[in-house]
Amino acid sequence: MRSTNAAASRKRRNKVLKLARGFRGSRGRLIRMAYGAVDHAMANAFIGRKQKKRQYRRLWTARINAACRALGWNYSSFINGLNKAGIEMNRKVLADLAATDAAAFGQLVEIAKKAC
Repeated sequence: MRSTNAAASRKRRNKVLKLARGFRGSRGRLIRMAYGAVDHAMANAFIGRKQKKRQYRRLWTARINAACRALGWNYSSFINGLNKAGIEMNRKVLADLAATDAAAFGQLVEIAKKAC
């Protein structure tokens, strides 16, 4: 009699179908369609995790630039001034300061201006 290891096969297929839950039409119900759909979705998820980091950095840069321009300066000069002054703050923190604490951000701009 042929051994098929049906329990493991069913477990593997159910795992893929669980990942495909919510997909439209056959892609969420039929195993052959689900394999391709899940592979595609996983590839896009991997790419999306990388893009998210890029998009957040662009958002932080835009917020810092807007706050700098409101104080009569620009982003690149501000970052250059901070580096020369020896202030190591990442863009996430700088963007948060620009949005929530304008006075503290203004002090940082003054420090950066003096360092240039």
